[in-house]
Amino acid sequence: MVAAVAANCVIGVDLGGTKMLAAAVDESLGVHHRAQRPSGDLPLAELLDRLAELVEEAAAEAPGEVLGVGFGIPAIINRPEGIVAASPHLPLEGVRFQALMAERLDRPVVIDNDGNCTMLAEWRHGVARGASDALMITVGTGIGGGIVANGEMVRGSTGGGAEIGHMVIDIDGPPCRCPGHGHYEWYASGRAIGRAGEDAAERNPDSALGQAQAAGQEITGALVTEFAHDGDEDSIAAIALVGERLGLGMVSLVNIFNPEVIAIGGGAVAAGDLLLGPAREVVETQALPSMRSAVRIVPAEFGADAGLIGAATLAFEELPPK
Repeated sequence: MVAAVAANCVIGVDLGGTKMLAAAVDESLGVHHRAQRPSGDLPLAELLDRLAELVEEAAAEAPGEVLGVGFGIPAIINRPEGIVAASPHLPLEGVRFQALMAERLDRPVVIDNDGNCTMLAEWRHGVARGASDALMITVGTGIGGGIVANGEMVRGSTGGGAEIGHMVIDIDGPPCRCPGHGHYEWYASGRAIGRAGEDAAERNPDSALGQAQAAGQEITGALVTEFAHDGDEDSIAAIALVGERLGLGMVSLVNIFNPEVIAIGGGAVAAGDLLLGPAREVVETQALPSMRSAVRIVPAEFGADAGLIGAATLAFEELPPK
């Protein structure tokens, strides 16, 4: 009997504003042992320690040699320097993240924006495979993005390209954690679903959302989605409102980039067509006709794993083979 050859692996890490997810990923994109921790409201040292623990937990379950680690981070990344240039959701601004994590882990590390990582996963292996022009919108705590134009990933002159969530929707809108106001992610993110649910609860205290709020339950996007899937009309309407706003941002993106496909990822995609149906309707009625007829708006193939698959893909492509 010939012994099975252990597959080379990397660790893919999807770091978000509220949680971090890691797994060992083999060369066939097999995902081994997902490990998850909360990431919100942590000081820098504790955040880095928790990331290191997460990586080592995933590495311990890898079915072969671990070649290195890929991180997708919700931040603007100066990739040549390995520095986090701006980080509205986590205390990473100015941190030499790549070098710090490589030292802590004693492994090679590569980093990129989380939206770029999800775009890479879907472009190389998922719903955007083969497309020369594609967009990724990650709808989670905020909104991230990724862009492929003319068969190339778009990262911008300083590494900050594709910050779709910071597209201005209303110049007089609420302040962002960055210096701007009225950004896309305020109106169309997972947090936006939670805020729409809170508004619905206040309007209708006898509804499921109202009763949950009265009982001291936090009205989050995940809770609103759960109630919507159970048929609660107020929750369905809250998600539809956010879906329409998601679609309004897509109209601009379709008109500017003329993509073949827009892949939607992130935690909020759990709402499915309750969210994407209204978004598609807005694009179909408001985008330029020749462009709206060319684009498909679809959930990311890898779902909640898109970020870590993308981070792993980045590592396989950029780390030197052994």
